Amino acid sequence: MEKAKRKKEQRLKRQVEQRKKSRNMKILVWSLAAAFVILIALLVAFKPRPGAVDVAYDKLPTLGKADAPVKIVEIGDFKCPTCAYFSQQIVPELQKDYIDTGKVSLSYQNWTIIYEDSFTAALAGQAIYHQNNDDFWKFYHAILDNQQEEKKIWATPEYLTELAKQHGVKVDYDKLKQDIEKGTYKDEIDSQNRFAVQQRFTGTPTVLINGRKLDDKTSLNYNNLKAEIEKALQEAGQ
Repeated sequence: MEKAKRKKEQRLKRQVEQRKKSRNMKILVWSLAAAFVILIALLVAFKPRPGAVDVAYDKLPTLGKADAPVKIVEIGDFKCPTCAYFSQQIVPELQKDYIDTGKVSLSYQNWTIIYEDSFTAALAGQAIYHQNNDDFWKFYHAILDNQQEEKKIWATPEYLTELAKQHGVKVDYDKLKQDIEKGTYKDEIDSQNRFAVQQRFTGTPTVLINGRKLDDKTSLNYNNLKAEIEKALQEAGQ
Protein backbone atom coordinates (compact mmCIF):
# COMPACT_ATOMS: atom_id res chain seq x y z
CA MET A 1 0.00 0.00 0.00
CA GLU A 2 2.79 2.40 1.04
CA LYS A 3 4.80 1.38 -2.03
CA ALA A 4 1.85 2.08 -4.36
CA LYS A 5 1.37 5.46 -2.73
CA ARG A 6 5.05 6.41 -3.27
CA LYS A 7 4.83 5.36 -6.92
CA LYS A 8 1.77 7.53 -7.39
CA GLU A 9 3.49 10.52 -5.76
CA GLN A 10 6.57 10.01 -7.93
CA ARG A 11 4.40 9.83 -11.05
CA LEU A 12 2.57 13.02 -10.10
CA LYS A 13 5.90 14.70 -9.36
CA ARG A 14 7.23 13.71 -12.80
CA GLN A 15 4.07 15.02 -14.43
CA VAL A 16 4.39 18.36 -12.60
CA GLU A 17 8.06 18.64 -13.66
CA GLN A 18 7.19 17.80 -17.29
CA ARG A 19 4.46 20.46 -17.29
CA LYS A 20 6.95 22.97 -15.84
CA LYS A 21 9.50 22.09 -18.54
CA SER A 22 6.84 22.36 -21.24
CA ARG A 23 5.65 25.72 -19.90
CA ASN A 24 9.22 27.02 -19.63
CA MET A 25 9.95 25.86 -23.18
CA LYS A 26 6.85 27.68 -24.48
CA ILE A 27 7.90 30.82 -22.62
CA LEU A 28 11.39 30.54 -24.13
CA VAL A 29 10.02 30.03 -27.64
CA TRP A 30 7.62 32.97 -27.34
CA SER A 31 10.37 35.17 -25.87
CA LEU A 32 12.72 34.32 -28.72
CA ALA A 33 9.96 34.96 -31.27
CA ALA A 34 9.15 38.33 -29.67
CA ALA A 35 12.83 39.27 -29.58
CA PHE A 36 13.17 38.31 -33.28
CA VAL A 37 10.17 40.47 -34.21
CA ILE A 38 11.60 43.42 -32.26
CA LEU A 39 14.99 42.92 -33.90
CA ILE A 40 13.45 42.92 -37.39
CA ALA A 41 11.44 46.06 -36.54
CA LEU A 42 14.60 47.81 -35.31
CA LEU A 43 16.52 46.80 -38.43
CA VAL A 44 13.74 48.20 -40.64
CA ALA A 45 13.42 51.38 -38.59
CA PHE A 46 17.14 52.09 -38.53
CA LYS A 47 18.04 50.68 -41.94
CA PRO A 48 20.50 53.12 -43.53
CA ARG A 49 19.27 54.92 -46.62
CA PRO A 50 20.96 53.70 -49.79
CA GLY A 51 24.12 55.65 -50.48
CA ALA A 52 24.15 58.28 -53.17
CA VAL A 53 25.88 57.45 -56.43
CA ASP A 54 28.14 59.91 -58.20
CA VAL A 55 26.49 61.51 -61.22
CA ALA A 56 28.33 63.69 -63.76
CA TYR A 57 25.54 66.26 -64.00
CA ASP A 58 27.66 68.60 -66.12
CA LYS A 59 27.83 65.95 -68.85
CA LEU A 60 24.05 65.41 -69.06
CA PRO A 61 21.24 67.41 -70.67
CA THR A 62 19.73 69.34 -67.79
CA LEU A 63 16.51 71.28 -67.36
CA GLY A 64 16.63 73.99 -64.69
CA LYS A 65 19.38 75.65 -62.71
CA ALA A 66 22.71 73.82 -62.60
CA ASP A 67 23.08 74.78 -58.90
CA ALA A 68 19.56 73.71 -57.87
CA PRO A 69 19.70 72.19 -54.36
CA VAL A 70 17.79 69.09 -55.47
CA LYS A 71 19.02 67.28 -58.56
CA ILE A 72 16.85 64.64 -60.20
CA VAL A 73 18.11 62.29 -62.89
CA GLU A 74 15.87 60.19 -65.10
CA ILE A 75 17.69 57.16 -66.46
CA GLY A 76 15.53 56.19 -69.40
CA ASP A 77 15.03 54.65 -72.80
CA PHE A 78 13.21 56.64 -75.49
CA LYS A 79 11.32 53.45 -76.46
CA CYS A 80 10.14 52.73 -72.91
CA PRO A 81 6.35 53.23 -72.44
CA THR A 82 6.77 53.97 -68.73
CA CYS A 83 9.32 56.65 -69.63
CA ALA A 84 6.65 58.18 -71.88
CA TYR A 85 4.28 58.20 -68.88
CA PHE A 86 6.95 59.87 -66.74
CA SER A 87 7.57 62.56 -69.37
CA GLN A 88 3.87 63.27 -69.89
CA GLN A 89 2.46 62.97 -66.37
CA ILE A 90 5.32 63.71 -63.97
CA VAL A 91 7.74 66.08 -65.71
CA PRO A 92 5.20 68.90 -66.43
CA GLU A 93 4.14 68.97 -62.77
CA LEU A 94 7.76 68.80 -61.67
CA GLN A 95 8.66 71.69 -63.95
CA LYS A 96 5.77 73.87 -62.80
CA ASP A 97 6.25 73.29 -59.07
CA TYR A 98 9.99 72.93 -58.68
CA ILE A 99 12.14 73.35 -61.80
CA ASP A 100 10.82 76.76 -62.83
CA THR A 101 11.21 77.96 -59.23
CA GLY A 102 14.90 77.01 -59.18
CA LYS A 103 14.53 74.37 -56.47
CA VAL A 104 15.05 71.30 -58.67
CA SER A 105 16.95 70.42 -61.80
CA LEU A 106 16.15 67.45 -64.04
CA SER A 107 18.84 65.64 -66.01
CA TYR A 108 18.49 62.79 -68.48
CA GLN A 109 20.77 59.79 -68.90
CA ASN A 110 20.36 56.93 -71.38
CA TRP A 111 19.95 53.24 -70.67
CA THR A 112 19.15 51.54 -73.96
CA ILE A 113 17.48 48.28 -72.95
CA ILE A 114 14.18 48.11 -74.85
CA TYR A 115 15.06 47.28 -78.45
CA GLU A 116 17.91 47.62 -80.92
CA ASP A 117 16.90 51.06 -82.19
CA SER A 118 16.82 52.38 -78.62
CA PHE A 119 20.51 53.01 -79.17
CA THR A 120 19.81 54.94 -82.38
CA ALA A 121 17.31 57.14 -80.52
CA ALA A 122 19.88 57.74 -77.78
CA LEU A 123 22.46 58.74 -80.41
CA ALA A 124 20.00 61.36 -81.68
CA GLY A 125 19.39 62.67 -78.16
CA GLN A 126 23.10 62.98 -77.41
CA ALA A 127 23.75 64.68 -80.76
CA ILE A 128 21.03 67.24 -80.10
CA TYR A 129 22.24 67.83 -76.54
CA HIS A 130 25.75 68.59 -77.75
CA GLN A 131 24.37 71.15 -80.17
CA ASN A 132 21.68 72.69 -77.96
CA ASN A 133 21.00 71.63 -74.36
CA ASP A 134 17.73 73.58 -74.10
CA ASP A 135 16.29 72.13 -77.29
CA PHE A 136 17.19 68.61 -76.18
CA TRP A 137 14.05 68.87 -74.06
CA LYS A 138 11.93 69.64 -77.13
CA PHE A 139 13.25 66.44 -78.65
CA TYR A 140 12.75 64.56 -75.38
CA HIS A 141 9.04 65.36 -75.37
CA ALA A 142 8.65 64.95 -79.13
CA ILE A 143 10.06 61.44 -79.28
CA LEU A 144 8.23 60.22 -76.17
CA ASP A 145 4.94 61.79 -77.26
CA ASN A 146 5.27 60.08 -80.65
CA GLN A 147 6.57 56.79 -79.33
CA GLN A 148 5.69 53.72 -81.41
CA GLU A 149 5.68 49.99 -80.67
CA GLU A 150 8.48 48.63 -78.49
CA LYS A 151 9.30 45.67 -80.73
CA LYS A 152 9.25 47.58 -83.99
CA ILE A 153 12.24 49.39 -85.46
CA TRP A 154 11.08 52.95 -86.04
CA ALA A 155 13.80 55.14 -84.52
CA THR A 156 15.84 55.48 -87.72
CA PRO A 157 18.23 58.37 -88.51
CA GLU A 158 15.76 59.67 -91.11
CA TYR A 159 12.77 59.55 -88.77
CA LEU A 160 14.63 61.10 -85.85
CA THR A 161 15.99 63.95 -87.96
CA GLU A 162 12.55 64.66 -89.43
CA LEU A 163 11.00 64.55 -85.95
CA ALA A 164 13.47 67.17 -84.77
CA LYS A 165 12.61 69.37 -87.77
CA GLN A 166 8.86 69.04 -87.24
CA HIS A 167 9.12 70.09 -83.61
CA GLY A 168 11.38 73.06 -84.21
CA VAL A 169 14.45 71.65 -82.50
CA LYS A 170 17.12 74.28 -83.21
CA VAL A 171 20.12 72.29 -84.46
CA ASP A 172 22.02 71.69 -87.68
CA TYR A 173 19.91 68.87 -89.13
CA ASP A 174 22.57 67.63 -91.55
CA LYS A 175 25.05 67.34 -88.69
CA LEU A 176 22.41 65.64 -86.54
CA LYS A 177 21.78 62.97 -89.18
CA GLN A 178 25.50 62.45 -89.70
CA ASP A 179 26.12 62.15 -85.95
CA ILE A 180 23.41 59.50 -85.69
CA GLU A 181 24.66 57.51 -88.69
CA LYS A 182 28.32 57.72 -87.66
CA GLY A 183 27.59 56.97 -84.00
CA THR A 184 29.49 60.10 -82.94
CA TYR A 185 28.42 59.77 -79.30
CA LYS A 186 28.46 55.98 -79.08
CA ASP A 187 31.14 55.98 -76.36
CA GLU A 188 29.06 58.28 -74.17
CA ILE A 189 26.02 56.01 -74.43
CA ASP A 190 28.14 52.90 -73.81
CA SER A 191 29.45 54.56 -70.65
CA GLN A 192 25.94 55.47 -69.50
CA ASN A 193 24.75 51.91 -70.10
CA ARG A 194 27.67 50.53 -68.08
CA PHE A 195 26.81 52.91 -65.25
CA ALA A 196 23.24 51.56 -65.07
CA VAL A 197 24.42 47.96 -65.09
CA GLN A 198 27.11 48.58 -62.46
CA GLN A 199 24.53 50.21 -60.19
CA ARG A 200 22.25 47.19 -60.69
CA PHE A 201 19.28 49.26 -61.74
CA THR A 202 16.32 47.09 -62.65
CA GLY A 203 14.47 49.00 -65.36
CA THR A 204 13.51 52.29 -66.94
CA PRO A 205 12.81 54.87 -65.87
CA THR A 206 15.11 54.72 -62.88
CA VAL A 207 14.91 58.02 -61.01
CA LEU A 208 17.64 59.39 -58.75
CA ILE A 209 17.24 62.28 -56.35
CA ASN A 210 20.57 63.78 -55.27
CA GLY A 211 22.13 60.49 -56.34
CA ARG A 212 19.76 58.24 -54.37
CA LYS A 213 17.59 55.77 -56.25
CA LEU A 214 13.83 56.05 -55.74
CA ASP A 215 11.47 53.12 -55.99
CA ASP A 216 8.75 53.08 -58.65
CA LYS A 217 6.00 53.88 -56.13
CA THR A 218 7.77 57.14 -55.43
CA SER A 219 9.06 58.12 -58.85
CA LEU A 220 5.84 57.33 -60.76
CA ASN A 221 3.42 58.90 -58.27
CA TYR A 222 3.71 62.68 -58.21
CA ASN A 223 2.44 63.11 -54.64
CA ASN A 224 5.00 60.59 -53.39
CA LEU A 225 7.72 62.24 -55.45
CA LYS A 226 6.79 65.66 -54.04
CA ALA A 227 7.16 64.32 -50.50
CA GLU A 228 10.63 63.03 -51.34
CA ILE A 229 11.59 66.36 -52.93
CA GLU A 230 10.40 68.30 -49.87
CA LYS A 231 12.48 66.01 -47.66
CA ALA A 232 15.53 66.59 -49.87
CA LEU A 233 14.95 70.36 -49.77
CA GLN A 234 14.85 70.26 -45.97
CA GLU A 235 18.10 68.29 -45.92
CA ALA A 236 19.62 70.94 -48.19
CA GLY A 237 18.47 73.65 -45.78
CA GLN A 238 15.88 75.12 -48.12
